[in-house]
Amino acid sequence: MSQAYERIARLPSQSFFLLGPRGTGKSSWIRRALPDAQRFDLLDEALYQSLLARPGLLADELRAVPTGSWVVLDEIQRLPNLLNEVQRFIEDRRLKFALLGSSARKLKRDGANLLAGRALRLEMHPFLPAELGSDFDLDRVLAEGAVPVVWTAPSRKDALQAYTRLYLREEIQAEATVRNLPGFARFLGIAGLFHGQTLNAAGLARDAGVSRTTVLGYLEVLEDTLLAFRLPAFEGKLRVRERKHPKFYVFDPGIARALRGPVDVRPAREEIGPLLEGWILAVIRAYGHHRELFDEWAYWSPAEARTTEVDLVLRRGREYLAIEVKAGRAESADDFAGLRAIAELKGLRRRVLVCTAERARTTADGIEVLPVARFLTELHGDRLWP
Repeated sequence: MSQAYERIARLPSQSFFLLGPRGTGKSSWIRRALPDAQRFDLLDEALYQSLLARPGLLADELRAVPTGSWVVLDEIQRLPNLLNEVQRFIEDRRLKFALLGSSARKLKRDGANLLAGRALRLEMHPFLPAELGSDFDLDRVLAEGAVPVVWTAPSRKDALQAYTRLYLREEIQAEATVRNLPGFARFLGIAGLFHGQTLNAAGLARDAGVSRTTVLGYLEVLEDTLLAFRLPAFEGKLRVRERKHPKFYVFDPGIARALRGPVDVRPAREEIGPLLEGWILAVIRAYGHHRELFDEWAYWSPAEARTTEVDLVLRRGREYLAIEVKAGRAESADDFAGLRAIAELKGLRRRVLVCTAERARTTADGIEVLPVARFLTELHGDRLWP
């Protein structure tokens, strides 16, 4: 990863897990943040095989580390049983650990010691606009994403295709979490098409040619390996029956497109809306992890309405923010329908429509229309909440 980009992540003062999809720069960031730490890279096959056969070898090496020092364990999900030794050395020697991983699946599935109360959980995300600075280009981000390993590649098209193959091979086969790899590959292509849509497991199953139960398992794999996230439905109880199913998003627009097939053209006009919406949500999600921006998030939509929706409702304490994302300039009354329908929500402090308009404005009924750049500035400057 290029040395030119400063990440907004900050080193905690205590032990922590740092999780994130492959290629998001976890190892590069930790090398800069902790250049003198003792480091164990479990992708090193010789080290992995040694510790697999004799986990106690880790303790032998940790005894030589000065009290209070930092230790990095990279790809910790490969050997989660090492966390028992990690806990012992946190308590007995006051060592501090940075525990990096690209999957939470094996940690959860194998009943690993997750160091409750002894280690924070952080996440690394694709590059954020504030990290890219003058290199940020919205059109490029929507077309190719901002995963560091792709962003800095000589050929981003080839890097995106290689990324999806790497995911299938290393994350899925290595963890032996999916028996039917051809079925899972078909599912991934369909999942890319469902980016930004209300989750319909039956529809996904039908299109992928597998059972609904299998699809639910596949969705769990995507979330546990941090490739996708679900946005729950908000129950505002605003005198309407509201949708209950979550919405589904791939973590990066470039990866969402690559899952569907080769990324050799710019997004079609009908793609831009879901890609922009998903990317804005992913950026907000990243700030939520780094800066505790909100306590809960959800989307809101009346069950009977086809066009009335609010893309995101954030809650912090007893206060709410409602955010709608539009790929156009927000000139139609329909663009404001969701934000007007949710206006009576108790505790609603702000209604914001993020769009590609050139200038900010406020409607007569108090909806703020913010260009994407203005919204990102407020988000980075901690000015989103009034």
